[in-house]
Amino acid sequence: MEAPKSQQEAISAFIDLANEMKDNGASIEFVSTALMRACAVYSTYVVVGNQGALKQSGVEKLSELFAQELDVVQKSKLSDAGLDSEGNPA
Repeated sequence: MEAPKSQQEAISAFIDLANEMKDNGASIEFVSTALMRACAVYSTYVVVGNQGALKQSGVEKLSELFAQELDVVQKSKLSDAGLDSEGNPA
């Protein structure tokens, strides 16, 4: 597999794989949980390597980062739907 040229290209590759799993019979809840757990495993690896584990402060920091990314996605979805941050027509 060629390295993605952008973050969006990498995101699309993960979503394509998730959709392939769904199309092969996995529930969307199963796939979502697997993606979140894979993110947790890989994020831990990035911070402390294969042999380490995060301290509570690291867990909290990654939780904050995930929440920030989730917020960005939700704001984009609301904007795309023509809604404000409260879900009302903009």
